[in-house]
Amino acid sequence: MSLDQNLFTLLLTPNTSDSSGLVTDLTDPSGSVHYRKRRIPGQVYKIEVYDPISESLLASATSPSATSKHKTIELYNPSKVIELKYTGTLSFRWSFKWEEHEFEWKREECFMIRKPDPPVMVAITKEPPGRIKTASVQILDYNLNRFDIDDRKGLEIVILTALLTFQDASDQYHQSPNDNNATTSPAALATATSALRCFTEKTARKVSGGPTPSPPVPPPKPAPKTGVERVAEIQASTGRGEVNEVFIVDECSVKDYARYCARMLQDEAMLFISIRSAGASQVPKVLQVVEETKRFRHKAGNRVGHEQLHQYVLYDTAQIPRRGPTTINLDDNKDKAKGKNYTPPSNIVVHLGKIDMPELQPRRAVPIRPGEGRTGAPKERTKDGKNKDSHKDKEKKVK
Repeated sequence: MSLDQNLFTLLLTPNTSDSSGLVTDLTDPSGSVHYRKRRIPGQVYKIEVYDPISESLLASATSPSATSKHKTIELYNPSKVIELKYTGTLSFRWSFKWEEHEFEWKREECFMIRKPDPPVMVAITKEPPGRIKTASVQILDYNLNRFDIDDRKGLEIVILTALLTFQDASDQYHQSPNDNNATTSPAALATATSALRCFTEKTARKVSGGPTPSPPVPPPKPAPKTGVERVAEIQASTGRGEVNEVFIVDECSVKDYARYCARMLQDEAMLFISIRSAGASQVPKVLQVVEETKRFRHKAGNRVGHEQLHQYVLYDTAQIPRRGPTTINLDDNKDKAKGKNYTPPSNIVVHLGKIDMPELQPRRAVPIRPGEGRTGAPKERTKDGKNKDSHKDKEKKVK
């Protein structure tokens, strides 16, 4: 899609002072740098967006890898965490929430979703066919001014940070295996880190104006997250990509997980959630979280239709293969020995749903009693006690 030359445009250009290729500047057509992005080398994917003049950290984006379908964007001063999720199936679509609004990136365009009203475009880029290689981006301020947004600068940083992660994901997806090995080798990481350090020292020297480098004072690190915020961070770090799934680990308490699950069920679009154990040791904790979640909803009065949540339990136990012929034990202590052979489930999944899900209910065959047909209705009998043939049975005998 073509860009409007009359609107404010940011150009994505590699930094000329950086030889590692990890620094990208967002400049206007006159050459003034407005934002600066740095790719941090390491085993996990991480980028940082800085202010080019003060070198203060504005935002960061992290994920297990550049191609992960769930990324965490964190803003600084003040600190705020935004979850960027891939919501497309066959098409390119990433979603995030800002304040009370929902936004969605679709390839070259970013929209504000307003159901049932049509979406409003808030950003646009120009991409070549095939892979994502963003060269320019425009923030449509005239559309953003139509809505009540308290922190518009923060929204602009989130939109640009998300766009920068898309380009890194495309580069990693299209790179050859040789490039991948070279990028992840220790020698390449050391070279990139050294080049990035030299670039930081040069930038600090230019800002200070003196011969000795004076690195800027880094902003204070945010306090480690606790409670429900830590549970949300754990779910984002698992990389499972399931929005309605809660992964239970040893960290965090039962009440923290229960509050997180109850908050998910408050969403009208969330019809059910799946609470899954990380291993056999977390199976009792899953059951405690389920009961605590239902207790929180009961206290809050959020029962749908004045009914309890539908609960479905799926578990998998380790089966011991049989060896040799089958033997029948006729001892009287057979029932007493059953408890000794019990094996607890190795994992468990509990589905809590607002709606009935018959496909998850256990199925059992209905026994047919003597004298009844397949439908369960008793056949009529004659005076001598024999079953009375129906009209169809008589026709079959005549034939």
